Amino acid sequence: MDRGDEMSRYSRQMILSEVGDAGQARLSDARVLVVGAGGLAAAVLPLLAGAGIGYMKIMDGDSVALSNLHRQTFFTEKDCGQPKAEIAAQRCRALNGAVRVEPLDQVLTAENAPGLIQEVDLVLDCADSYAASYILSDNCLAKNTALISASALGLGGYVGGFCGGAPSLRAVFPDIPDSGASCATAGVLGPVVGMIGAMQAQMALRLILGLGPSPLGQMVNFDGRTCRSSSFRFDDAKEPGGFFRFVAPCQLTSDDLIVELRGAEEAPEPIHPNARRIGPDALKTEPNKEQRLALCCATGLRAWRAAERIQPDWSGEIVLVAASTS
Repeated sequence: MDRGDEMSRYSRQMILSEVGDAGQARLSDARVLVVGAGGLAAAVLPLLAGAGIGYMKIMDGDSVALSNLHRQTFFTEKDCGQPKAEIAAQRCRALNGAVRVEPLDQVLTAENAPGLIQEVDLVLDCADSYAASYILSDNCLAKNTALISASALGLGGYVGGFCGGAPSLRAVFPDIPDSGASCATAGVLGPVVGMIGAMQAQMALRLILGLGPSPLGQMVNFDGRTCRSSSFRFDDAKEPGGFFRFVAPCQLTSDDLIVELRGAEEAPEPIHPNARRIGPDALKTEPNKEQRLALCCATGLRAWRAAERIQPDWSGEIVLVAASTS
């Protein structure tokens, strides 16, 4: 894009003293990973592409579905059945041809997360998955990479800035969520998702532009029923001393005790060939409690709850495996 085109396209934001030439150059140089191309991303992606983010990697292993279009407004009925990441990338390119966009039609895992995060300056968690959020937070904390994570459910949600010098998601949410509900099971209103996604994009732009106060260490809660928001800072939140980390199925070994918590009706094929279908209580009689124990379920929540029950009687490491993360 030549100087004249740039001035024309971005003139309404470059006129801001907080942006200007230097700020626009920062946006153009930024490299962003967006995990999840659903409802939150429907607001995030066009706003980032429109602002001139230089490089965006969009990761989602799912396809467009009719039941999601009320909130995933980046898609149309004709897109149903197509890969979300690819269609979202096409829309971003159509919006701004100067932005380089790379789609990844795959699921986020504990195996591929480190390499993906290594390649970018900022990560946006737009996935409707507890496991994905914690995997991203753990890896962003390890690599000192900023993470803007958001969640919308029902008539509310939150967005926060984590890692990159601020406390991680686990420092704010160290305990297992009370409910395993998701947008698919509990429902959500489209405008709620859009407003939280827009705040997520705003936090990302604030961070890239270096605007104070920093969005890292800030949490914003939004109540769509009253259209009110509240925020607080968690700069001094302490990282938990120990936690159950997520691993990918391919990271399991023959030395692990692998327990598939899903029944045969839910998962005809267990997550690993060596997995055993036994209940958590049966593990109390296992003779070798020093080996690594891998607990597997669909979202990671059942595995997390089972791990908390088993931990007092298990001396080895306990890890979690989620069959679906984004």
